[in-house]
Amino acid sequence: MTKERHHEGSAIPRDGRPEVLRYEDADRPDPGPGEVRVRVAGSAFNPADGGIRGGFLPITVTLPHIPGYDVSGSVDALGDGVVGLAVGDRVIGLIPMGDDGSAAQFTVAPAEALVSAPTRIPLADSAGLPSVGLTASQALFEAGGLRAGQRVLVNGAGGPVGGYAVQLAKRAGAHVIATSSPRSRELVRAAGADEVVDHTSTSVLDAVTEPVDLLLNLAPITPEGFTALVARVRDGGVVVSTTPTVATPGDESRGVRAETIYVHPDAEVLSGLVALVDQGELDVEIAERVPLSELPEVHARADAGQVHGKVIAVPPTE
Repeated sequence: MTKERHHEGSAIPRDGRPEVLRYEDADRPDPGPGEVRVRVAGSAFNPADGGIRGGFLPITVTLPHIPGYDVSGSVDALGDGVVGLAVGDRVIGLIPMGDDGSAAQFTVAPAEALVSAPTRIPLADSAGLPSVGLTASQALFEAGGLRAGQRVLVNGAGGPVGGYAVQLAKRAGAHVIATSSPRSRELVRAAGADEVVDHTSTSVLDAVTEPVDLLLNLAPITPEGFTALVARVRDGGVVVSTTPTVATPGDESRGVRAETIYVHPDAEVLSGLVALVDQGELDVEIAERVPLSELPEVHARADAGQVHGKVIAVPPTE
């Protein structure tokens, strides 16, 4: 087999611990109708990658499976019927989670999921935008209906989704209250939070005394703790959560509705986020950049709670 038909990637041969990941040669994928082959510049690690690897999430994959559903790179080949893209275009996108992903030198993605990459930041770093940026936007505006002048409480604002949520909510004209640990307090404040609550030393219920229009939960939380926070949502407000393991509580008696967010591709919204990045109105924070060969170690550190912020895996260029 010739080198040109092969590329390197991280594959999951079976469900389980990080040790099941293998960094190895793989056949270079060919794009089907409506698909694009992307030469990967960056593949973002997400906690859900670990859930898929371990079989903890209800997402069906065919093993061996290449992880990574956030991608940045350049168009390498076009499948039949693809219009609006050309070989060499710099793109980013959210790949369907059940498909082989971006933790490789080459990946295949639906053309409709890809948009032009930001030009203001390195191409590899822009892999840190799609899924978390879309999650924040969909939570605030699609599910939450956030409007200027409203009050929003972002519980767990110190993570990647929280950083985008704070920036987008503040830009929309909301008053933003954010919870974080001391480690991420300054990042959350820099993102635009009007109030920052240290959840390690202060009860959120004690710190937030005025009602909020939108409660956005991004953090692990107990059902009891989540239900208690709903008391801080005004009548007719909304509770939005990205935590599928705990049911999102509302309060029907007060007209407080509950929404659970599962991120979905949206090229129009993603293009809007890219425009904000290029206008200097939205920051893409990257905590680490590691060689693709070190992705198994990232999975292991994430399982041990030692990954903070967005990690980008960078494939070899040869």
